[in-house]
Amino acid sequence: MKGRKNMPIDFSKYIASYPDFPEPGILFRDISPMLENGEVYRAATDKIVDFAKERNVQMIVGPEARGFIVGCPVAYKLGVGFSPARKKNKLPGETIEESYGLEYGKSSLYLRTNAVKPGQRVLVTDDLLATGGTIDATIRLVEKLGGIVVGTAFLIELSDLKGREKVKNYDFFTLLKY
Repeated sequence: MKGRKNMPIDFSKYIASYPDFPEPGILFRDISPMLENGEVYRAATDKIVDFAKERNVQMIVGPEARGFIVGCPVAYKLGVGFSPARKKNKLPGETIEESYGLEYGKSSLYLRTNAVKPGQRVLVTDDLLATGGTIDATIRLVEKLGGIVVGTAFLIELSDLKGREKVKNYDFFTLLKY
């Protein structure tokens, strides 16, 4: 057992692939198998923790529920706070808003006005980088509050959807690229 812990993990074995979802010709990737294996999930988030430590991160912000999946354990391991960017009426207290485009219109994310302090070094995280709409909106929310986005981190990047264009001005980490 001792030897197994030191062996490198092939994270790609812990990604589910769903052909033709949500429509024909689309291959959807999901981290559910990674979440089912605590050792693999811990190792994956540890990679983001290392990335964050190098940037002296003081706060983690992630969009909606999927941002919690990555952001909360990273924040815990770093001993810093985590704040979600959420949909309307899902956060108590005063919030600010940023809109982003969807293939079928627009949506918005909100962040509490006291979530990020001016000058605070922030890492924006999510499980997946696809088109980058929610990540771009989250970055703009952090910057509106005076936070400094020192990086973005993801478990999976779907490169065909060109989300990296939205984060090209920031340090970037992705565990797996498809």
